[in-house]
Amino acid sequence: MTSSLNSNRETAGEAPRRVLRIGSHSIRLPESRMLRMALGIALVFGGILGFLPVLGFWMIPLGLLILSHDLPAVRRGRRRLAVRFGRYWNAWRR
Repeated sequence: MTSSLNSNRETAGEAPRRVLRIGSHSIRLPESRMLRMALGIALVFGGILGFLPVLGFWMIPLGLLILSHDLPAVRRGRRRLAVRFGRYWNAWRR
């Protein structure tokens, strides 16, 4: 359903919505590139301080996922990891 909404927005001249999909969950990202970059960097730096009670190490991968929408180097790493995991998963299921 979302793909049809995005294609309708693109034909209407609007920018497609930024959505981060993790399995069956989806998280809307800010439209502004600078805000996405700031959010991703803040999550990565917060994850580095994961030993503190409020912050956690889970923030690092989430920050990298958000940054992968805008940074080609991070996007390539994410795609390689997804391909490796997919191959491993398919081999394990057999």
